[in-house]
Amino acid sequence: MARTAPRSKTSESAKTTASSASPRGTSAADSPKTMGPTHDEIAVRAYEIFLARNGAPGDPMIDWMQAERELKTGRRD
Repeated sequence: MARTAPRSKTSESAKTTASSASPRGTSAADSPKTMGPTHDEIAVRAYEIFLARNGAPGDPMIDWMQAERELKTGRRD
């Protein structure tokens, strides 16, 4: 009985990735309309909100959520 070479996991994942991509080579998740702000963008905006308070005490989580909301909607409160 002849032995066959084991299948490569890399080639299987490449097939899956290639088949799930859109015709232009980018997936729907890569679309600018569906991508949200990055962690760094939110962090920078949250820091700007902190600075706008002149560094007065506040809740960093509230600043973070406000920054995330502003970046998602494109509006600054």
